[in-house]
Amino acid sequence: MFETALDSGLARREPQRVSTTDLPPDDAVFDIPRIPASAGALIFDPSGRLLVLKPTYKGGWTLPGGQMEDNGETPWEACTREVQEETGLVLDTGRLVCVDFLRPRPGRPGGIRLLFDCGALSDETLGDIDLQEDELSEYRLADVDQAIVLLSGPLRRRVRSAIGAVGAVYLEDGRSVDR
Repeated sequence: MFETALDSGLARREPQRVSTTDLPPDDAVFDIPRIPASAGALIFDPSGRLLVLKPTYKGGWTLPGGQMEDNGETPWEACTREVQEETGLVLDTGRLVCVDFLRPRPGRPGGIRLLFDCGALSDETLGDIDLQEDELSEYRLADVDQAIVLLSGPLRRRVRSAIGAVGAVYLEDGRSVDR
């Protein structure tokens, strides 16, 4: 069988030569698209109750988590950093269970919301929660049905879709996409 360098993958492994005339000028301006992204955590107690938090900066309840930093932070790193900052909890494991694309709306940039199932933590570990007081006023471990009622619409739909899903679910604006 005839095999070319492209077919064998050799071209991808060899360093590519780039002449300085091929590079953009130092003063070139690029408009790089920016899409805000955040990562949240589903954290349970041994009885299967879900950890929810009451933010001070908005109404309703939320999950631990927050915005990804633009310094190259990965979604999992953002999830673990935000959970630790908000609750003092240190996460060891998490499985991606939901990706939700939110369209921009007036006054809201939209973005991508990722949700990780971080499993059940011991009662002892959950007893050591230390809330970030400038952002959170209280926390609660609630049965999943009760927690879903406390959460905002898009987050509620995200959690409802992710709980018990076999793999990661993909949503747009909190709603399932049948493709």
